[in-house]
Amino acid sequence: MKKFIVAIVLFLGIAVVVLSFSELETILKTLQHAHLRYFFLAVSLQTVWFIVLGRMYRETYHLLNLDETTITLSKIATAANFINVVAPTGGVGGIALFAAEAKRRGHPIGRVTVAAALFLLLDQAAFLIVLALGLIVLFRRNDLNAGEITASLILLAIAVTSATVLYIGYRSEQKLGDLLGKMARLVNRIAHLFIHREYLSEARAHEFAHEISDGLSGLTEKPVSLLRPILWGLLDKALLMGVLISSFLSFEVPFSAGTIIAGFAMGYLFLIVSPTPSGIGIVEGIMPIALTSLRVDYSQAVVITLSYRAVTFWYPLAAGAWAFRSLHTKEP
Repeated sequence: MKKFIVAIVLFLGIAVVVLSFSELETILKTLQHAHLRYFFLAVSLQTVWFIVLGRMYRETYHLLNLDETTITLSKIATAANFINVVAPTGGVGGIALFAAEAKRRGHPIGRVTVAAALFLLLDQAAFLIVLALGLIVLFRRNDLNAGEITASLILLAIAVTSATVLYIGYRSEQKLGDLLGKMARLVNRIAHLFIHREYLSEARAHEFAHEISDGLSGLTEKPVSLLRPILWGLLDKALLMGVLISSFLSFEVPFSAGTIIAGFAMGYLFLIVSPTPSGIGIVEGIMPIALTSLRVDYSQAVVITLSYRAVTFWYPLAAGAWAFRSLHTKEP
């Protein structure tokens, strides 16, 4: 059964590549005209990004009194990213992989599940700092529009909701169970109009509340300790901006600090709020428009975006497929 699941996930990965073949072909043609030394610099920065991602997870694990190596967490996180792309479930698939690896490695499953959820929240917090800077740049250049404001508010709402759920779970298992139970009943009422049956289990909602509260019971550090993983998250975003700078240099396109911050912020924002996994097809359309509003020629903005996505999407997707396969062929 386990091998069957692995085969299905890898098959879905192949399907993503096949369905996006035309985009890959365009990217390869674009890279033929790039200065390859800057492209390889971008790949090197992205490789360091994998390590920083693992270190941020390690800091988050430390908050819950868990211990794991940075390299191991980098591999699991990369594999989780792959799963979230090929089988998009709002990040649940990636969290499930962390839970499965926790079971294999003898860690408390509930605590690791909470650590993965807490990581997502802290990563959003780090990006919100970058996003605020990007919005300031757009505002000063009189380029801020309703779409960017709406997407920013959606991200803020997601972060606040996640933080609220974790805080309630930390304070009271009963209150969280009641809250999740009410949410399940509301979803079931809406779902009943279409499928005439319960979509979510209230009992499972209370079980989930117990898992969250049990996991958060390991939170022994002071709240100020949350700053450490957030700082690693900021370094994570700085590396991705370094990839974007390398993309500009590859095609000899002039840029300013404001262009990089705002361009990256808009691209990453729509990656998060996009209805497609990792913003496939959305970021490629939105980011050139965002860069054009920042005084970059549209044709240049397109090739920069394709180069950037080659390194920040397709390279991690390939690395994630390898990491996922590796995790299921080796014992911990």
